[in-house]
Formats: sequence, structure tokens, C-alpha cells
Amino acid sequence: MNFADNTFIIVGGGIAGLCAAIGLQKLGLKTHVYESVAELKGIGAGFGLAANAMQALDHLGLKDEISQIGHYLGSYNVLDQKGNILVEPNTKSISKKYNQDNFAIHRADLHQFLLSKIPDNQVHLGKRATSFERLGEQVCVHFTDGSQAVGAALLIADGVHSLLRQQLIPASSPRYSGYTCWRATIDNSSIQLKKSTETWGAKGRFGMTPLVSNRVYWYACINSVQQNPTLKNWTTAELLNNFKEYHDPIPTILSETKDAELIWNDIIDIAPLQQLAFDNILLLGDAGHATTPNLGQGACQAIEDVAVLLDELKTASSIRQAFSRFEIRRMERVNYITNTSWQTGKIAQWETPFLIGMRNFIMKIMPNRLKQQQLNKLLSVDFMQINRNHES
Repeated sequence: MNFADNTFIIVGGGIAGLCAAIGLQKLGLKTHVYESVAELKGIGAGFGLAANAMQALDHLGLKDEISQIGHYLGSYNVLDQKGNILVEPNTKSISKKYNQDNFAIHRADLHQFLLSKIPDNQVHLGKRATSFERLGEQVCVHFTDGSQAVGAALLIADGVHSLLRQQLIPASSPRYSGYTCWRATIDNSSIQLKKSTETWGAKGRFGMTPLVSNRVYWYACINSVQQNPTLKNWTTAELLNNFKEYHDPIPTILSETKDAELIWNDIIDIAPLQQLAFDNILLLGDAGHATTPNLGQGACQAIEDVAVLLDELKTASSIRQAFSRFEIRRMERVNYITNTSWQTGKIAQWETPFLIGMRNFIMKIMPNRLKQQQLNKLLSVDFMQINRNHES
């Protein structure tokens, strides 16, 4: 079916929303993006674009350019707090299968790039969506400023706190993981970090990865009650004291981070949903399957969503059919990732010395093929082929 006369409303100007706008535009479809913030610049943090995300970006025709603003990751190791290797995943074999590499990228860099691909008159800032209503075959979205937008289809891509998802599924409010997180991006000139690692220790986790332009992105996760007023006011001095017994260069990274560079927030997700498509309304990215960051798949799954959606729109006889088929292709995979990431985070955040010792011992002696199983299920499966030839 030709959807060219239909307008797609996209609520949310994050990675899912912007990628969707670019992809729909390439199919010749009318799109308008509505984003709540007044300036779209992306928070000052980094994240990974694993081989599966690069494959999805390849389908969107964006891989080559994004590769230029990302930092190539040749390896990623999980360490104990003394710096000993617990897990050394073989990401190269998976990269070879996909013919894609793994990258780390700064969120602001990716946002700027994606925005450059969308005409200014199709991105509307300062528009916080509060509710929607159906007007016959159309959908009308209402914003806090009293304005509204009407279209033939609504893509809800406004993240884990989406009010529109809450209207569709009232029980889908975010859940707290049990740990809170600090992040920052700093200069790499003196540290000279070359590899990406995550350290699991008794006082929390610490991850670090190099970025382009000689920068380092790091994050630290500590167990806590939700919205802890004490931790909310922690500075780099308190973080340094907490992680002072961890291996180099963790203390150095913290000592070189300015308090003003810290970003703090609790880690949350949404429990796996049973539905993503609601006739001509579709949940995309974190709005539909927000996950904890333990597998590094949040942004990756949002980009996968868009690649699969465009694949369905090319052949479906209606928007509803495309959205329904999308749900069939995506539901099992995104729920598996959400559940696995949740469980991984719990194990990684253990504090009891006996449990830590047992975990680390098992991880060290476990055969490589078993260590690799989770990564293979995550990355070796061609997500574009999952339930592709189905009936809906």
C-alpha cells in the first residue's frame, strides 16, 4: 500500500524517534517529530553501538557516516576490582559474521548527526505530549501548551517515562533496579585509555570506554534505595573514596572528573510488555521496552526497531498490518533482552563477599563457549529474520 498521503506523528526526539523520522522520510512518508525539550542536544554521556546496531544502521543507510563519529571497540572485558579478567567476550567472531564492528559513541554527537538528516520544519521542540485520542481513522495528540497534532499513525518514542504509554497500559510504570548511577565524559589526554572495560566489585560497578576526540566515558553503579537524598549530593570526592581500592585507572579517572561533569540518575526499566502495537499506534524504543544498561542494548534495540518497522512498511497492505507484524517480530527479542539485562544487573551488583567470590570463581573457570552463549543469543541471531515470514 502507498502511505505517502498519510502523516506519521512521532512523539519523542531521542534515538528511536529521530531514526524513525529519517527512515520514514527515505520511504517518501510525511513525518513530524514532537520533542518535549526546548533544545535537542543529547545528554553528555556515551553508549555502545554493538554489531547488531550497526547492522540496523546499515539498513537505514546511516552506518558509514556514523562509523566516522564513533570509536571502534575491538574488545570489551569484565574485570574484578583488582583488574583480573572475569570475562573476555569474543566480539570479533560476531563482528565477522555480521560484517559489522562495535563502536562507542557520545550521545550528543549521534543526536547532532541524526538531526542534520531531518528538515527543520519537521522537528517541533518544546512539545510535551500528555495524551492522545482517536478521531475515526486518525490519531490526535495533545501537548501541554494546548496545541495538538493529527495524523494517520502515531509512533510513541518518548522514553521510559512516556505518558502516552501509560495511557495505553496504565500498569506499565517504570520499576527501580536497586542501584543508582553516575556518568561523565572527560578528557583522555593524560589517562590514555585504550580498552573498554566494566569492573564488578564489592562497592559497585565501574565502566569506562574511550570515545573519539580523545575523550573517556565512564559510569559507576552503587546499590541504594530509590532517589537517595544523600547520594544525590555526592561529588567526585565521595565517589573516589568509594572506589579508591579499585584497580587503575579508576581512581585517576574519578580524580580528573569535575563535579560539574557528573550526571546522576537511578537505573530503571519497564517490566516486559505483552503488546507494542495498538492498531495505528506503535511503541518504539524505550517507550516500549526500556531496559537496564547491563547488556548495552538500549539504543541498539531502538535502532533495530526502526529497521524492522521500515521493512514491514515496505510490504504491508495497511499501517495497522505493518504495526501488527512489527510486534510479532520484536516482542520475544526485546523481552528477552530486558529480562536478561535485569538478571545480569542483579548478579553484577552483589555485595556479599561469599557471593562475589563464588561468582568470580565460576566466571573464571567457566568454558569460553558457555561464557559466549549469552552474547551469541544477543548478537549472532539475525534480528531482521526473526518471524519475518509470518502471517498476521
